[in-house]
Amino acid sequence: MIATNTLPAAPSKGRLITLWTLSGLVALAFISAGGLKLAGIPVMVELFDKVGFGQWFRYFTGIVQITGSALLLIPWTARLGVALIGCTMLGAIILHLFVLSTGPFAAVVPAILLVFVIAVGWKGRGDTATPYTRIQI
Repeated sequence: MIATNTLPAAPSKGRLITLWTLSGLVALAFISAGGLKLAGIPVMVELFDKVGFGQWFRYFTGIVQITGSALLLIPWTARLGVALIGCTMLGAIILHLFVLSTGPFAAVVPAILLVFVIAVGWKGRGDTATPYTRIQI
């Protein structure tokens, strides 16, 4: 086995800016969505009544979305945040398609958000220690 002392190439400045911008937008979207669930706006209460698990599931989903958003913005926990948010979006797609009878078009918004979440996770995949590093100016 040959060991080398070379470090992996640093991510480009453009890649880091894109990653942080996309991560920030995804986090903002899910902080908003989670906040609406926790605030108990009538639309969310009605939606989770139709789901049939009870209102505790609305609180749980809101907490998971806000927690995932916060973890997404901390470099060493970003992958866990992506996993949490991704799971909630996958669950939303399944619920819209098979439980809520809202039709396939209602699953489009969670599917688009899932694509953005996956993009954030994919863009940060190459950095092993921390998904995001500081931008060196």
